[in-house]
Amino acid sequence: MKKLFVLLLVGSLLLAACSSTEEETASTIPQPQPSSAITPSEPEPIPESEPEPAPEIDNSWQLDAPENHGVDPAVLEQMHTALINAPVYAVVTAKDGVIIDEYYQAGYDETSRYAFHSASKSVTSALFGIAMEEGYIDSLDDPLSKYLPQVLEQEDIRKHALTLRHLLTQTSGLEWYEWGGSYSNWNEFRSAENWVDYILGRNLVYEPGAVFNYSTGNTHLLAAALENATGRPLMDYAKEKLFDPLGMESVVWGTDPQGVADGGNGIVMTARDAARFGQLFLEGGVWNGEQLIPADWVTESTSVQNAGPGDSTGQYGYQWWVRQFGGYDCYYAFGAWGQYILVVPELNLVTAIASEGPQNSYASRAYFTDYILPACGA
Repeated sequence: MKKLFVLLLVGSLLLAACSSTEEETASTIPQPQPSSAITPSEPEPIPESEPEPAPEIDNSWQLDAPENHGVDPAVLEQMHTALINAPVYAVVTAKDGVIIDEYYQAGYDETSRYAFHSASKSVTSALFGIAMEEGYIDSLDDPLSKYLPQVLEQEDIRKHALTLRHLLTQTSGLEWYEWGGSYSNWNEFRSAENWVDYILGRNLVYEPGAVFNYSTGNTHLLAAALENATGRPLMDYAKEKLFDPLGMESVVWGTDPQGVADGGNGIVMTARDAARFGQLFLEGGVWNGEQLIPADWVTESTSVQNAGPGDSTGQYGYQWWVRQFGGYDCYYAFGAWGQYILVVPELNLVTAIASEGPQNSYASRAYFTDYILPACGA
């Protein structure tokens, strides 16, 4: 009987062990899903492909024959002959958005850089418009002291009322002699240890906003204010917002002893890049479909804001000159010794002139008025 009991006990233990093994095995084998878990409406996910890189912006500038744009090539050839050995480095003309004529003196070409002197002021103005659009500057009528607190250190409290608009329109009232005469502030300004302090230290000879008095010092204060407002060197800001998108790859911008961009005078670039900047304004601030400069700023800055100096230079906008040539409205950037970026909207025309110095600053303008405009039928 004992033997039978032992056999029964062993058998039951073996049966239990087999049952346990089957359960463990079943738990480790993947079980089929019900048919509702996989349906034709839910295909297996396809791995996402890498996003395609953004297309490179084509900033190349098309060249075309002048006659295809209603411009007389014979008159342009006459200009080329007149330019031989003249104190002019380069003349680049674009019409209808393409370059129709280029002239370079021997030893220079489309890669040569030139100092555009006070034409730099118009670039600083453009950056001012961009900074306003981006909220770095609230209003043209903001006090300068909001961006340059050292203004409030001036003993003449009338200077505390200086606004950004006063600087943009050259009506700060700060004593400054830019042109001619027996005395100029230029050399003192450029040799000062701190250019901003030198300018702010000038006597206030007119109430701010009352009288036009052209001053590179005013524009330098604008550049300093822009750098403080954006928190960046002006060249870095310009490269991101203007030069790189526009394809102005040649630009070099000088600085003062403190590293502030020489906003009124310091840009060096090719004649093509100068013309490219003018073309951007002709296009209302748009380049390759992107609004680089606010359209309203383009219009406002190139419109008459005051009468200017009352001479042949013309009236004044926001760091742009405004007048007629050949019966056509024109606005232009203008630098010492004959640097020009001329824009004639009605003719869809832009001309950049880079000149040698020193010479009469108005002399090279004659190539535009006596040849380029007549070639366009003006």
